Amino acid sequence: MFLTKKNLVLAVTAVAALGLGGCATYRDDFAKINTRLDSLDTKVQSAAQSAESANQSAQRANQRLDQLEGRVQQLETAPRREPRG
Repeated sequence: MFLTKKNLVLAVTAVAALGLGGCATYRDDFAKINTRLDSLDTKVQSAAQSAESANQSAQRANQRLDQLEGRVQQLETAPRREPRG
């Protein structure tokens, strides 16, 4: 079979159509992936904010424990009081 100009144009058109169709599929795939990445990024940022908030709460709790520890030591080392009566 000899390739005529018409057959050659048809073949090139078919190859181009398949190639462009593949690009559209990749474009859709990339759009889906980007959407998922955006969603994951939002979740990671939210988790980081929650972790920072928890860290600050833990630091405040540790400071409070340190304050109470000093008071407990004072009470433990204070002389015993004799009960009345």
